[in-house]
Amino acid sequence: MSDGLTRDLLVVGSANLDVSVPVEHLPMPGETVLGGDALWSPGGKGANQAVAAARLGRSVGFVGCVGSDAAGQQLLDALSADGVAFAGRVIDDVPTGLAMIAVSADGENSITVSPGTNAHLTAADVAAAIESTRPSVVLAQFEVPLAALAAATSGRLIVNPAPAVGPSAELSAVLDAASIVVPNQGELAQLLGGTTASTQDELIDQARALPAETVVVTLGAAGALVVDGSVVLMVESMPVQAVDTTAAGDAFCGGLADGIADGLSVADAARWAARVAAVAVTRRGAQQSLGTRAEALAVV
Repeated sequence: MSDGLTRDLLVVGSANLDVSVPVEHLPMPGETVLGGDALWSPGGKGANQAVAAARLGRSVGFVGCVGSDAAGQQLLDALSADGVAFAGRVIDDVPTGLAMIAVSADGENSITVSPGTNAHLTAADVAAAIESTRPSVVLAQFEVPLAALAAATSGRLIVNPAPAVGPSAELSAVLDAASIVVPNQGELAQLLGGTTASTQDELIDQARALPAETVVVTLGAAGALVVDGSVVLMVESMPVQAVDTTAAGDAFCGGLADGIADGLSVADAARWAARVAAVAVTRRGAQQSLGTRAEALAVV
């Protein structure tokens, strides 16, 4: 950690350079689709979630890996500009992570990620960052090796299992350590090695099958389902016109972690997260779509 200061929130995850192209429709297998002008911007689930929380006024550290290339420097500059303290490593001779994103006219997206340096994050990196920052909340995703997350044991652990993986010993260890797990419907099914729930009752049963005490299932435009022990409640999404959903889930997770760090209940933190996500979907891109606390409060 460059400044030696503690942080409310430590985000463990990926940093990518995003290449986003608007298209009329997402390509089918074997199909070539001509798109609009490409947008090159900082991204990666971990970095996005760190910036989302930082723009809400949260004190945030980020542990991940970038390359010593131009893309890596661009990502570090972006984190610094938003006040996020970098607690990771710069690696020579490995390219920085890259995400190639097609965004359809209705705001849906298709994403291919080349992990690059993200695949080199280790448990030692995470342990060192936790020792430096002493966070009250840790937020992690799955665009980095699961083995690295074994060290994410300080504070309250929130896990966004994206992209989802199937059952394994490493996955079980991470989920066992988590206080809150935030999957979407498909990710929840994949974690359990089953099929996507077709009813709310099935979704609730799947959420309760995870070892975490609380599961928040994101449902896109339908909002989110909070399953907290015997308590089940729906959190509605905010009625906004979606332009690009690329960072919606990351905005939600950053907002949820911000609320938890503020001492809110999971339900109230999820309602706050829905506001934060609503701002993001009204703008194109990943990190540049993330809003401030004032903008989230203004959503009606």
